[in-house]
Amino acid sequence: MRAVIQRVGSARVLVDGEVRGEVGAGLCVLLAVADADTEGDADWMADKLVNLRIFADDDGKMNRSLVDIGGAMLAVSQFTLYGDCRRGRRPSFAGAGDPAHADRLFEEFKAAVKKRGVRVESGVFGAHMLVCIENDGPVTLVVDR
Repeated sequence: MRAVIQRVGSARVLVDGEVRGEVGAGLCVLLAVADADTEGDADWMADKLVNLRIFADDDGKMNRSLVDIGGAMLAVSQFTLYGDCRRGRRPSFAGAGDPAHADRLFEEFKAAVKKRGVRVESGVFGAHMLVCIENDGPVTLVVDR
């Protein structure tokens, strides 16, 4: 499982011109699932991301988590995070999970985030989406499991 996370002031995702998910301060998480990933990986990733201390405390240090600030998460499925560009000019997506498996684990991930008391919004799995991100910092991290 691979996530690219961005600390955001706000983020939203549109499908066919309609807002499907929107958050204020919090995280935008682009998430990819591999065939070998399990429900345990989804739970691990949810726990890692909601508790990752990347929000400023009163001294301006990154000491607060998404849970600590009462923030929300916009989760967007993105199999292209497993694109392999090392050979040729066209990425290979052989490392990305089967769509049915990936969709199931994406839903497991969102449920695990909600279980931890964080509001989670999302786009539509497999749809063409427009993701609007107001990156705060900017802070962008890659988290692999």
